[in-house]
Amino acid sequence: MHVAKLFVPAVAALAFSVPAMAQQMGGGTPSVDDQVNQLDEMVDLDEGQKEEMSNLLTQMQDEISGKEQEAQQLQQQLGEQVQPDYDEASIRADAERLGDLTAEMTAESVIIQSQIEGVFTQEQREQLDEAMAQQQEQMQQQMQEQMQEQMQQQGG
Repeated sequence: MHVAKLFVPAVAALAFSVPAMAQQMGGGTPSVDDQVNQLDEMVDLDEGQKEEMSNLLTQMQDEISGKEQEAQQLQQQLGEQVQPDYDEASIRADAERLGDLTAEMTAESVIIQSQIEGVFTQEQREQLDEAMAQQQEQMQQQMQEQMQEQMQQQGG
C-alpha cells in the first residue's frame, strides 16, 4: 500500500477537521510543534526533517486558514439569502466564489501533503503506512464495539 493512499487523506483530515474539532471542544488548534512531535513519535524524524515539516505545516496553516474563514463567511451569507425575495445573481456569485475557494484549498493541501511526503525516507513511509493501518483498524474495532453495545442496550 502506498503511503499516499493513507497519508494524503490523513493529512487532509488533520488540516481541515482537527482545528474545527479542537475549537468545538474549547481547545485551540494543535500547534505545528505538536503536529511535528506526533509525526516524530510515529516515524522518528531527524532534525532537518523536523524543521522542514514545521515549515511545510506552517505554510499549509497560513495558506488555508484565511481561505477557511472566507469560506465560512460565504456559507453564512448564502444561508442568510434563503428568503422569498432572493437575489439569484448574488447567490450564484457567492456560490461560485465558495467553489473556487474549496478548489484552491484542496489544491494547496494536496501540493503541501506531497511535499511533506517527500520529506520522509522510504522506511519512514512504511512505518507511517503501518501506523495508519493500525489506527484505522482500531477505529473500526471501536465502532464495532460501540454498535454491539448499542444493540445490546436496545435489545435488553
